[in-house]
Amino acid sequence: MTYFHFRMTRVIVTLFATLLAASFAAPVARAASEEITVFTDSGVDKPFVIATAKAFMKAHPDIQVTVHFGPTGTEGDKLVKSKLAIGKMDDVFLYNSGSLFQSLDPTKNLVDLTDEPWQSTVVSSFYPTVSIGAKIYGAPMGTAVGGGILYNKVIYKKLNLKVPLTWAQFMANNVKVKKAGLIPVIQTYKDSWTAQLFILADQFNVQATNPNFAAEFTSHKTHIATTPAAFAGFQHLEDVKKAGYLNKDYASATLNKGISYLATGKGAHYPMLTFAAETIVKDYPKLAENIGFFAQPGTSAKRNGLTLWMPAGLFIPNTTVHLNTAKKFIAFAVSPAAIAAINSVSTPTGPYLIKGAKYPGRLSSIATDMLSYTKSNGKCAPALEFLSPLKGPNLEKIAVRVGSGIITAKQGAAAYHKDLHKEGRRLGLPAW
Repeated sequence: MTYFHFRMTRVIVTLFATLLAASFAAPVARAASEEITVFTDSGVDKPFVIATAKAFMKAHPDIQVTVHFGPTGTEGDKLVKSKLAIGKMDDVFLYNSGSLFQSLDPTKNLVDLTDEPWQSTVVSSFYPTVSIGAKIYGAPMGTAVGGGILYNKVIYKKLNLKVPLTWAQFMANNVKVKKAGLIPVIQTYKDSWTAQLFILADQFNVQATNPNFAAEFTSHKTHIATTPAAFAGFQHLEDVKKAGYLNKDYASATLNKGISYLATGKGAHYPMLTFAAETIVKDYPKLAENIGFFAQPGTSAKRNGLTLWMPAGLFIPNTTVHLNTAKKFIAFAVSPAAIAAINSVSTPTGPYLIKGAKYPGRLSSIATDMLSYTKSNGKCAPALEFLSPLKGPNLEKIAVRVGSGIITAKQGAAAYHKDLHKEGRRLGLPAW
């Protein structure tokens, strides 16, 4: 899976066979007075759901929780929609937040959870990703992933650099890094999706300038090419290339090569998602603490903040016959006991979007740096794909062309506008 958005008849026919072949029930012998089922795919969130279910049953011996697993990817997506369509969805299910959540027709298919008491414990930046209008339909499970700049702290210390809060400060740091004979900005266009970071991780800065940008963007009332804050990401790609700040092999380098340059001190900055922390800790355990993280700088030091790729959401279908128990399960899933259960099976690589969540003592330096942005409201914003259903499929290719100097930032933004127009029409958005 990537963090950039991650046979109907056949799916319906095979639905129950799939669930029968991939289910989890623990423990077998229980004197439970009630049973609920929870559905998730078999991806990265699977151990979180299992751990939460076990902890919930320990706290509620009278309730049996059976977890059903489905496939990942497109097949899993279609399975969720099929189960909702035929009224056979489990009592609770885990699914994407953001634009894919909106495709579930929440007002028709899901239970409104707006007034549940536990909503006050959820970090407010998560709300827009599971909301329709003023109604909130979900709760977060797992951690968010941040988009910004991974940096080598040893290089920063040696060159007496400070973490930049503005793009001008970032570029000034790059001047000093280049003079030291090191790579200022690592880029890895062989894995073309990585070229998008300067654009997508800039969403906090876009929203800070125009809080209504996502809605205006979706309704075609504003354009990236003519909105300075939104256009800035394309300009950043052009600027670092023109300044000669990239590694010489930027066109052929892969994600793993970029991580290697950063971890071994050959390069200072790598625009990346914080999920890379897991690879850094695994492949460079003795060097991992040398790598830090900061949010992508914008134009204002006072408005500096983090763009987040949000965790999946827990939802309740309106067909459940165990509504009170399903609500009880979700309330538990955002409690300290559930967070502790998840921590026991996974090391967080980003922030929980639950106020006061506790973290194990073995957090990476990258994850620790991320947490500083989540401790107060107003320092985080969801990536655009969690606020709008519209994302052009060719953005990564366009970003590579801009970042390689093949086309200008203005040409790239114009090309992306055409890409968005085609996608908007494919999605049936009236304004496009």
